[in-house]
Amino acid sequence: MDYTHLGRTGLSVSRLVLGTMNFGPQTPEADAHAIMDAAHEQGINFFDTANGYGRPIYPGATEDILGRWFAQGGGRRERTVLATKVYGAMGDWPNEGKLSALNIRRALDASLTRLQTDHVDLYQFHHIDRDTPWDEIWQALEVAVAQGKVLYAGSSNFAGWHIAQAQEAARSRHFLGLVSEQSLYNLIVRDIERDVIPAAQHYGLGVIPWSPLQGGLLGGVLGKEASGKRRLEGRAAEALAAHRPAIERYEALAGRLGVEPGSLGLAWLLHRPGVTGPIIGPRTMEQLNSALAALDVKLDDAVLAELDEIFPGHKTSPEDYAW
Repeated sequence: MDYTHLGRTGLSVSRLVLGTMNFGPQTPEADAHAIMDAAHEQGINFFDTANGYGRPIYPGATEDILGRWFAQGGGRRERTVLATKVYGAMGDWPNEGKLSALNIRRALDASLTRLQTDHVDLYQFHHIDRDTPWDEIWQALEVAVAQGKVLYAGSSNFAGWHIAQAQEAARSRHFLGLVSEQSLYNLIVRDIERDVIPAAQHYGLGVIPWSPLQGGLLGGVLGKEASGKRRLEGRAAEALAAHRPAIERYEALAGRLGVEPGSLGLAWLLHRPGVTGPIIGPRTMEQLNSALAALDVKLDDAVLAELDEIFPGHKTSPEDYAW
């Protein structure tokens, strides 16, 4: 396993991040525990979850699954860089969601209880809260850090100017501020190259891509469709129809390179500047092992240029709109 620092911090994290969103609704608890054990065995030390994961069972079900895994001991918690999130409503009563100081305090304590731990290594704001000023948010985080309940703060789904706003507010308080940004990023959806990645690099945030294979479209969907292993319907079928010519070229390139399409998509992200590591969200052990293969895929300049031709990005960012 390769490791890197999370943004400008001294924290060492694996280049693949284990996403847990499927644990509970899609993956039974025993299987989830086995996947987490296997992830540790392969050197993955960075686990990502959220307080709202677990729907439709109940919000928080996924954190409970992780908590029961940590409770087994054996160094599981000590070997894990644990990231969770706050923002989504956890109930119907006022102040049970978003980023008020009151909700941050209550939500953090509830997450710690479910996770059966005394601290979260990375506490992420799942979305921007347009109604709460940054001085309030940072004051709540300063208290959590002083109490030892949080070590680092991160963001998710922020625009570049949100990152700038957050960091300048933190700077005025002599506070570390954000150290990571978790965004939708893959070969098909490259919008964050316009301003989010430049802002993250300027302020020293590590970028953590979610949905790195765009819901499976970059995971060999055409080959699976031809073999009868997968049939897409609804929005997934519409997305495939919209991108079919590019995906055909992409899967042909993967075939020429002798790698699985999913490994190629993950490897491309590992070659992108500013990226700490993509989130992989395996539902099964087979999917975990498939994702690990991406670590051994090395892409030269010619292949990277061909991928840019198939899926054009934003080379003139952050002034992309002006050139």
